[in-house]
Amino acid sequence: MNSDITLEAEGLKFPAYLSSPEGTNLPAILLIHEVWGLSPQIKSVADRLSAQGFVVLAPDLITHTGITEKINPELLKQAMDPATRDEAQKKIRAAWAPLNMPEFGKETVGRTRHCFDHLANLPNVDPGRISVIGFCFGGTYTFSLAVNEPKLHSAVAFYGHAPESEEELAKIKCSVLAFYGEKDENLIKDLPKLVERMDKLEKDFESVVYPNCGHAFFNDSNPNTYNKQAAEDAWIKLLDFLGK
Repeated sequence: MNSDITLEAEGLKFPAYLSSPEGTNLPAILLIHEVWGLSPQIKSVADRLSAQGFVVLAPDLITHTGITEKINPELLKQAMDPATRDEAQKKIRAAWAPLNMPEFGKETVGRTRHCFDHLANLPNVDPGRISVIGFCFGGTYTFSLAVNEPKLHSAVAFYGHAPESEEELAKIKCSVLAFYGEKDENLIKDLPKLVERMDKLEKDFESVVYPNCGHAFFNDSNPNTYNKQAAEDAWIKLLDFLGK
């Protein structure tokens, strides 16, 4: 069963997608999208997870920013063309500017916690088994929710930025699995420091780095980034991790 719903938190009404199997006392997942918003690809991931027995809630956390209207397929095509790349990238950076505002970050964490509470209050969900999975933008907010929600069962971040502060990382109570592509240089260069800090803090943290692929390797709707072998292996590891 799946449905489009509307949630409200931090003074904003925002759309979400709920995909749920039959049953009671089920584990649940908060699924956080890439910077492209609640796309058909994210909904397909929600349905794949639901088919594995999870109640999945996928909110659209950037619909109010206008990003998904400004960054259209034509602009993305221009960003891949050397002749138009510079101008297209300027437009993309300008569209993303609202995401860098401090108040956006604070409000988005609040909305993810509201989504967690929404899942916890569903009659068919076991509130003690709610996890979060996120990609890119969502991977970053997966780490943020792990820091800010002590009742979280586990977290899976695909190519997301983790907090640098040990004070923040120390607040993480759940198990964390993080996936990266070795060509995703900005994240890979910071990964050894993250591993060192998580080890120092004795956190249950595992990182997986896939060779010969970069950012967004799991997104099968993007032929420029998708890596079938890495994505299929990550799916197996993801389900095994959630099963534990």
